[in-house]
Amino acid sequence: MKPIETRLARLARKGDQRAFAEIVELYKDKLYHLAYRMMNNRQEAEDVVQESFLRVFKNLDRYDENQKFSTWIYRIATNLCIDRLRKRRPVYSLDAETDHEGLDGYSMLPSDDRTPESELLLSETQKLIRDAVETLPVKYKSIMILRYLQDLSLQEISEVLDLPVTTVKTRVHRGREYMRKKLESKL
Repeated sequence: MKPIETRLARLARKGDQRAFAEIVELYKDKLYHLAYRMMNNRQEAEDVVQESFLRVFKNLDRYDENQKFSTWIYRIATNLCIDRLRKRRPVYSLDAETDHEGLDGYSMLPSDDRTPESELLLSETQKLIRDAVETLPVKYKSIMILRYLQDLSLQEISEVLDLPVTTVKTRVHRGREYMRKKLESKL
């Protein structure tokens, strides 16, 4: 039996609008979180999600049902993010925190005994991590986000980015080293 997404894709391909709406419902939040973490901008993340679903809709006939649907849709969204990041000029903002609106994808383990001091320390640590991720070169950034924030396996990342697993492993290792050095210089 085929996974639900594959059945929905087949129905949507035949013109079933409710099936496509269900695909959107299943993936809109996942794609938004992926795009937000890569773009670090709410508006751009929303644009990426919208453009991803447009591409999915236009290319449903090209979806290979032997492939996981999630891999296919993540590939579309990730590639759109990478394209936008490559075109983007570095943005330096004195008010960088305002764009986050309380959202942070790098939350630490919650503690029951929170104090204002521990909250401040946690907030500063999260900002350091977020800043370090933001400075990663695109080829490492996309892999680190897919691996540690989207929790994809090395094999799934390989399929999403169309790279050999060995390349993914190398980039995960180098990305971690880059982050470690960046964070050590800040602490």
